[in-house]
Amino acid sequence: KIIEHFKNLLDQLKVKYKVDKSGNIVAFLPATKGYENAPTVVLQGHMDMVCEKNKDKDFDFDKDPIDLLKEDGWITADGTTLGADNGIGLAAALAVITDAEVIHGPIEILCTVDEETGLTGANNLEPGFITGKIMLNMDSEEDGAFYVGCAGGIDTVASMKIETVHVTNGTAAYELLVTGLKGGHSGLDIQAGRGNAIKILARALNQLNEVGYSLAGLDGGSLRNAIPREAEAIIFLSSDGAVKAEKLIEELQGKVYNEFRTPDGGVKIELKKSTSTTNVVYTDGLKNRIVDTLLALPHGVIAMSPDLEGLVETSTNLATLKVIDGNVRIGTSQRSSIESAKDFIADNVAAIFRLAGSDADVGDGYPGWKPNMDSEILKISKNAFRNLFKKEAEIKAIHAGLECGILEGKNPGMDMISFGPTIQGAHSPDEKINIETVEKFYLLLKGILKEIAEMK
Repeated sequence: KIIEHFKNLLDQLKVKYKVDKSGNIVAFLPATKGYENAPTVVLQGHMDMVCEKNKDKDFDFDKDPIDLLKEDGWITADGTTLGADNGIGLAAALAVITDAEVIHGPIEILCTVDEETGLTGANNLEPGFITGKIMLNMDSEEDGAFYVGCAGGIDTVASMKIETVHVTNGTAAYELLVTGLKGGHSGLDIQAGRGNAIKILARALNQLNEVGYSLAGLDGGSLRNAIPREAEAIIFLSSDGAVKAEKLIEELQGKVYNEFRTPDGGVKIELKKSTSTTNVVYTDGLKNRIVDTLLALPHGVIAMSPDLEGLVETSTNLATLKVIDGNVRIGTSQRSSIESAKDFIADNVAAIFRLAGSDADVGDGYPGWKPNMDSEILKISKNAFRNLFKKEAEIKAIHAGLECGILEGKNPGMDMISFGPTIQGAHSPDEKINIETVEKFYLLLKGILKEIAEMK
């Protein structure tokens, strides 16, 4: 639908474009008169967004419009992700088409697909689809900063075949729920120390070993690149066990709240009667393997960069817990700005899965983007920033998977930077974008394009 929307919009604007087999779009904007010989610039962003919503929000991302809210200088959404990541980058690129004040050379607007679910568009970009050797990626989320490097990533997934027995007589079904967490981007927010709903669920299940229970179902998280905010299990308890379980969960709630009070003070663990009608539960052996695996898996920061202060170098995210086609699937994702470290932490996670007797599937991953401090476009962009705002921009690398590393590999000699306005809470319903910084972001984009067009 978004691809068709872009095509219709470009048709209305009478801008030429082409679409490749993956659905990537590149639009061709002729140069401002007199600047036809300037270098071609690629303006790049991705068309997809992370579709996350609060559990109590009735919303269909496939057809419902985002409910926008304006609060204290920010735009946010009501109970869902906003889509500023990366809608704002493409909005800025499209604005250049209709803005007669912008001075620019030839422009290629590259709109990629499926960045959030595996960087599919960038990975499958056809040779020669774009020709420009200067790229402005507009998928960063901090005003006043240029990003010149990013982490690479890889997914590691376990699959455990479900084995069941009949429900024990005299037991009843209960829901064990973990809610109220902030979640967030598994790269940008991983160092914040927020709670992981799947980890907390595993702790609660482990605690309930004291009373004995049977496990009938699991669900947690939704996306590989989001820290899970909610998780739940269906369990069966005897009446006496339920009374004791409630007390144990209440005690654990106090402990977990205390642990995460500062970074994630909304955590809630609840035990409720369930309406489940299942008559089978997992075998005790499978139940124990699942819980032990979830407890053993690392989650969070593995190493900080020794070269750039405050930058996470390596991390891993326990992302999803799903029942699919008769298997319990545990999804994790690893990131690092060092390829060997990324591979090692993925091997670490895979080894835990194998020790638990489950299959471990390690994906192909995607490369990082190594900083080039001598980049010509970086120098131009820093100068444009200085001229506009009378101060120096920060130069940073990001612990997230920008498409720059992949696109650089597909277009040898490409010189690129990444920048954007201030976005907070990406990949969660707390996502919001700062209005004032959007104006600065667009002014900066125009300033950089002008400097490139006037290059001698």
